[in-house]
Amino acid sequence: MALTEQQMADRLALIKQIAARKKRMAKIVAKGKLVRTYVNDELERAPRVNLTEKYDGGESEIHYTDASKYAKEHYGEVYHETTRLDNDWD
Repeated sequence: MALTEQQMADRLALIKQIAARKKRMAKIVAKGKLVRTYVNDELERAPRVNLTEKYDGGESEIHYTDASKYAKEHYGEVYHETTRLDNDWD
């Protein structure tokens, strides 16, 4: 089965189109790899932030660890009257 000149020319044109597309896609993939590498490098270099750091050592004014002490200090008698019968339920 021999190809005619027209079939051969069509086939070569198609091969050139496919080669150009592959070359273009290779560039796009390479750029994508560079972007991913850059983003990953930036993420790895970002300093790690300890989210609980502000609660360590009592530095935060809004964080109170001893609830009963806080209630006695700020609510006093109201706290006592509200909770004095709680032990009877146990």
